[in-house]
Amino acid sequence: MDTTKRHLLMGGSAAILATALSGCGTLLYPERKGQSGGRIDPAVAILDGVGLLLFLIPGLIAFAVDFSNGTIYLPGGRRAEKADDLSEVKMTAALTKPEVDRIWTENYGHAAPFELSELNRRRLSDKSMTLDTVATLARNDFARI
Repeated sequence: MDTTKRHLLMGGSAAILATALSGCGTLLYPERKGQSGGRIDPAVAILDGVGLLLFLIPGLIAFAVDFSNGTIYLPGGRRAEKADDLSEVKMTAALTKPEVDRIWTENYGHAAPFELSELNRRRLSDKSMTLDTVATLARNDFARI
């Protein structure tokens, strides 16, 4: 095989690989488009990282495409972005399982999917403090969001 054909084959292979690796999450999980945040999918991040290691520019493009489309995030990781997105529920009665289930059912339509023993109580002064606390707990895997 002469040098021209070899270069053409190598260039074509590189172009095909770069195209395939660009936006792995977008190609593998198109249903995730539009997510605005959450936990990063390690499989997509690794595939994008391979593209980054092999070819710098296509790897950067892959990460940019996946982050801009939101396809790098695992599904179900939605969180409140602003204090207005949170609803406030005041509990005036004692914190018992039947009372929590009653309030949860009124707001969400089903019984609370947790036990009281799993809860940590924190006094929060306002909604912005709530957002910060929930985000911190989520980063540390202490809370499910």
